[in-house]
Amino acid sequence: MKAIQVKSFGSPEVMVLQEVPDLAPGPNQVVVTVKAAGVNPVDTYIRSGLYRPDLKLPYTPGIDAAGVVSAIGNDVRHRTVGQRVYVAWSLSGTYAEQVLCDEFQTHPLPDDISFGQGAAIGVPYGAAYRALFQRARALPGESVLVHGASGGVGIAAVQLARQSGMRVIGTAGSEEGRQLVLAQGAHHVLNHRAEGYLDRLRELTCGQGVDVILEMLANLNLDRDLLALTTGGRVVIIGSRGRVEIDPRNAMSREATIMGMTLYNANARDLAGMHAAFVAGLENGTLRPVVSRELPLAEAARAHHAVLEASTLGKIVLVP
Repeated sequence: MKAIQVKSFGSPEVMVLQEVPDLAPGPNQVVVTVKAAGVNPVDTYIRSGLYRPDLKLPYTPGIDAAGVVSAIGNDVRHRTVGQRVYVAWSLSGTYAEQVLCDEFQTHPLPDDISFGQGAAIGVPYGAAYRALFQRARALPGESVLVHGASGGVGIAAVQLARQSGMRVIGTAGSEEGRQLVLAQGAHHVLNHRAEGYLDRLRELTCGQGVDVILEMLANLNLDRDLLALTTGGRVVIIGSRGRVEIDPRNAMSREATIMGMTLYNANARDLAGMHAAFVAGLENGTLRPVVSRELPLAEAARAHHAVLEASTLGKIVLVP
């Protein structure tokens, strides 16, 4: 089979498409023929050596995928050959024609969800779900501000928050992005390129401020986020690209909470709960991943450049 290989950490161009041996499942394992592989910002951080510098080289990148189960090992009880699945984590990396997984790293993919959409579930929806419900403990009737709501994690957060009964306010940097976020169910979308855009939050929340903020770029926004919260509000930091200075008094006066989150800290129970929610949402139509671009697997380097661009809407996937 063909797979992307990384033999040294560095720029996107260190990724090379090569022939590697086919995969075979062991006990409690399955092999999935990959129809689409999701591209996430975290993939670029791992490839660069910023995350996981201890990772054994060479390796195949990728956490998310979707495809068809092609082989099962002994003691597999819940997957069958020919079954459509999406993959969230794996044993071998998803930028490949095949991926080896533990049985429960795969999840049923409804027939009306495309493989590209299936490859857009794992990290984006996992990060959004963990931030909203496992960290912020968001509740129906609360308000949430989703920064960068037109990206993969942002779209997931808007859909998850809306279907749970929250008041959803998103931000986007273009009219195209704004319309995309509205189409996902946001009640309001602010232009984060406009001066003082967060000032509108008081008006949109009847003077109270928001209960929850999902922050994708904390180094730019965190200090201002604190001013946008209601008393007892929570900010969950999903992403940051540098250091930031805040005024602690803004947190004190609101009794606000600043939380970090990473999907790597989710335990087996956390993961089982979120994926049960995702499968249900895919089946009932409340969750619909948005794929903006499909690229050939051989163009993984191009995808890694693109996924970090602020203008990228929705999800980028690679197709073997």
